[in-house]
Amino acid sequence: MRVLHVIGARPGSGAEHQLRLLLGRLPYDGHVLTLGPAPPVLRATGATLHEWPTTRDRDLGAIRRMGRLIREGRFDVVHTHLFRACVQGRVAARLARTPRVVATEYHADEGRRTAAGVRALYLAGERHSGVTVAAAPAVADRLRRWGVPLDRVTVIPKALDAGEYAFDPALRSAARARLRIPPGTPVVGAVGRLEPERRLDTLIRAVAEVPAATLLLVGDGPARVALQLLAGIEGVSDRVLFAGPVEHPREMLCAMDVFASPSRGTFGLAVLEAIAAGLPALYAACPPLEEMTAARTPVEHTRRLTPHDPESLPRALRAEVLCHLERYGARLPPRTLPDRYRANRMAADVNELYERVAAS
Repeated sequence: MRVLHVIGARPGSGAEHQLRLLLGRLPYDGHVLTLGPAPPVLRATGATLHEWPTTRDRDLGAIRRMGRLIREGRFDVVHTHLFRACVQGRVAARLARTPRVVATEYHADEGRRTAAGVRALYLAGERHSGVTVAAAPAVADRLRRWGVPLDRVTVIPKALDAGEYAFDPALRSAARARLRIPPGTPVVGAVGRLEPERRLDTLIRAVAEVPAATLLLVGDGPARVALQLLAGIEGVSDRVLFAGPVEHPREMLCAMDVFASPSRGTFGLAVLEAIAAGLPALYAACPPLEEMTAARTPVEHTRRLTPHDPESLPRALRAEVLCHLERYGARLPPRTLPDRYRANRMAADVNELYERVAAS
């Protein structure tokens, strides 16, 4: 079976890592078409790459070229990832007379794409898709609100390879030296796009109440300047470090001592990565951990923040920093995560989906 993956350009979305995990685990001749420059993590997979510059959701020239690529490459399945790729890839597959199309949507936020015209554009392409994969139940809910038929949506959660996040003291020392973090300083960290909805402003204000700690923010985005200004206003500019975007968060996680995720509208994959790295984790929302707590199998050294309590975050940070000091900086062992959030399981589910689509 020959599979063409088409992925849209949303830097830092994490979709490129999910595709990377798939490419290394699926037993197919995989090609990747990126609608923009190919992320380094996809170059490293060894898959055949095609890079096309396009900055529009509606690009007829790109659709025609994509149709020729699908036809000439004799691909059996076209798998699109992210909004732009889903819009263009589905139509291109239709033009190439390739009826086997799988689309994956990763994000629950509708953002600027709530406009009726944009939604209609998406639904017009969706009619040419065999099945749409939602990377979380919240994404499935959003697709259903948009009008995607229930029988064409299936949930395959985002996943990770826990071994990629194993703690390494050498990586920790190198990262902290490069960031000029003094020895023995407790580091509170967060990883992800710097966007207003991630509520990182609350994390900066909370760290202002934890005098011993340094805050490490890993990622970039439109909220960076505002967050830097806020750090100055709160008088903690010297204790808030902006590391910028990284290709893989392992080294930065090794440099941290406590992980915090104040965002209320997230799948929580970064929290699972932090747990795999042996970090205590504070979170406002993490559906996988909430599922485990509801099933009475909570993960040790994780704590959900109390909604609508502004003191919940600084109080929890003070407690975790104190625990870190009482452990003399010793790392926690990585905790076990459910099988459904492991990369091998995700790949097996996608493989089964391909076979079902190909047989239909």
